[in-house]
Amino acid sequence: MNGGDEVVAAPAGPPHPLEWKFSQVFGERTAGEEVQEVDIISAIEFDKSGDHLATGDRGGRVVLFERTDTKDHGGSSRDLERVDYSIGRHPEFRYKTEFQSHEPEFDYLKSLEIEEKINKIRWCQIANGALFLLSTNDKTIKFWKVQEKKVKKISEMNVDPSKSMGNGSIASSSNSSSSRPYLANGGSPDRYNYISNDFSFPPGGIPSLRLPMVSSHETSLVARCRRVYAHAHDYHINSISNNSDGETFISADDLRINLWNLEISNQSFNIVDVKPANMEDLTEVITSAEFHPTHCNTLAYSSSKGSIRLVDLRQSALCDSHAKLFEEQEAPGSRSFFTEIIASISDIKFGKDGRYILSRDYMTLKLWDINMDSGPVATFQVHEYLRPKLCDLYENDSIFDKFECCLSGDGLRLATGSYRSLIQT
Repeated sequence: MNGGDEVVAAPAGPPHPLEWKFSQVFGERTAGEEVQEVDIISAIEFDKSGDHLATGDRGGRVVLFERTDTKDHGGSSRDLERVDYSIGRHPEFRYKTEFQSHEPEFDYLKSLEIEEKINKIRWCQIANGALFLLSTNDKTIKFWKVQEKKVKKISEMNVDPSKSMGNGSIASSSNSSSSRPYLANGGSPDRYNYISNDFSFPPGGIPSLRLPMVSSHETSLVARCRRVYAHAHDYHINSISNNSDGETFISADDLRINLWNLEISNQSFNIVDVKPANMEDLTEVITSAEFHPTHCNTLAYSSSKGSIRLVDLRQSALCDSHAKLFEEQEAPGSRSFFTEIIASISDIKFGKDGRYILSRDYMTLKLWDINMDSGPVATFQVHEYLRPKLCDLYENDSIFDKFECCLSGDGLRLATGSYRSLIQT
């Protein structure tokens, strides 16, 4: 370390391979135990640091977890990755808290039941040590604040509340109205100096007065709903995405994308509307939408026709035109009855720096470069073995199943779902 010598730490050995275990619910299940539908996990989301994990279930509950293994080494998981330090073991998450986010509702105008299932969760920026997140079901979005509250315990009281005096009550002012006279105006002549008859001094009196003291501080996590964003979507919400400005977010359904301010729950701005004047002319719907991770004026949304549109909010208030269009050209002679169905994009995600967009359709996972709209830079076949069985999948509606996709924090790994409890990376 003298004379400017550089110290290089020896690289740690690779961690043991991950052992994957498929589970749709939390907790251990005994053989043959039936899984309740309300306990099935329906949404999952990491925050940007990777230190917090939020999950939602079909019962409308949100459960939060906190990463604990990084605390032993100091810094967040992102800091450890930056210095190329391997902790030699896999991440560990501890239960933090849970709360009921949504309840079942009924839309009386449309005679429609709105289930409590959590569809999407998105983390917002952390402020003053409090966690903020958005959660939504089919119709209503809620903004939650989760914060530690200190609970003080008081000791050294002069009167022991566990000891009964008189009829069991401690010294207090009585609120009984049967034993004291009242004035004409409804007041009591001794309202300020009345003492309950139940109070009695201990034998020998009180030897000394003790001031109450704070014996301990306990902390408890409290989840509070700060805002409720409702009555803005005629169709089921399929996406929510918070903006990099920390002030706004979008929500999308099949035909519209709305822009919200986090602090204003009774007003939203419609920025994308694909609903035709005549619904018989409808040819495609919005399937997913997401803000750019660093440019607050840019967002992307996908459609059921397999296209991705990049929108610049600076162009106009209603973004009825796109800045860029990403779609893959069909190979000559390859079109079939199922071509348009399997081309429908079910999910899109921006990469860490916003340079790439990851999309998932029924058969493939595609990676797009926003600077090259001629076609995807990479295509990954997810379950090509199903292509000969598309007719059977169409008959049992499995061809309309939707899968999500995601990128790792460093942008080097991709993941998506499949059948037979498989996760492809």
